Amino acid sequence: MIISAEDIKKNWDKHLKIVDTFITGERKDKLKALYLDLSDDMIISPASTKPSFHNAFAGGYIEHVNRVVHCALKTKQLWEEMGATIDFTDEELVFTALNHDLGKIGVKGDPMYIPQTDAWRKDKLGEIYTVNKASAFMLIQDRSLFTLQQYGVAMSEKEFLAIKLHDGLYDDSNKAYYVSFSPDSKFRTNLINILHQADLLASKIEYDRHISETSATPAKVEKVKTTAGKPTKASEGLASLIQNI
Repeated sequence: MIISAEDIKKNWDKHLKIVDTFITGERKDKLKALYLDLSDDMIISPASTKPSFHNAFAGGYIEHVNRVVHCALKTKQLWEEMGATIDFTDEELVFTALNHDLGKIGVKGDPMYIPQTDAWRKDKLGEIYTVNKASAFMLIQDRSLFTLQQYGVAMSEKEFLAIKLHDGLYDDSNKAYYVSFSPDSKFRTNLINILHQADLLASKIEYDRHISETSATPAKVEKVKTTAGKPTKASEGLASLIQNI
C-alpha cells in the first residue's frame, strides 16, 4: 500500500493535534519537542517490516498510532458501558497510545526500519523493510520508554506499565505480569488491558485492509440457519442474539 504525501501530512498534523487536545502542561511541550526533533523519521516511518504484519509503508507508523488512539478511546467507552472500572484519565490513555510504539522510530538519524535491499527476502518473504542494525538491540517497548526519558517526558506508573506491556502475551517477556496467581501481583489498573486491546484492534484493522486490497476474490459470507430454518448472515444472527440478552 502507498499513501499520498498529502495524506502523510494530514496524519502528521492530526498527530500533533491529538497532543494539543489531550496532553497538558509541561509534558505537552516536552512531548512535542521530542516529536519535532524526530519528525524526519517519524513522518515517513512504517509500522512494521511486512504488509502481512501491518502498515508496512511510508507513513504507516503515524497512521497506526493515530488509529490506536481512536481505538483506545472507543475501547475505554465500551469497558465503561459494560461496568468495568475506569481508573485512569483520558490523558493517561492517549499518552500511552501515542507512545506505545515510539521505539520503532529508533534513534535520531538511525531509524529502526530501513528499506530492504535483499531482493530474495523482499520477493520471497515479503520484507519491504528490515531492521537497522546501526543501533543497539532493544525491545520496542523498552526503546519507547528509553526515548521518553531521554527527552525528559515524565509518566505515571500506570503509563509506564501500559507501554511496557502493550503487546500482551504476544511477548514472552510479559508473562510474569499477565499470568498471575496472586491477587497482590495482578494489574492494579485497567489501562494496561485497554491499551493492549486497542493496539490489537488497530493492527487487525490494518491487516484486514491489506488482505482486502490484495485479494483477487471476495471473502465468502458465512451463513447459519435460524431456529426457523431461514438462512441468514452469521453477523445478523449474532446481532439478534446480543439484542435478546
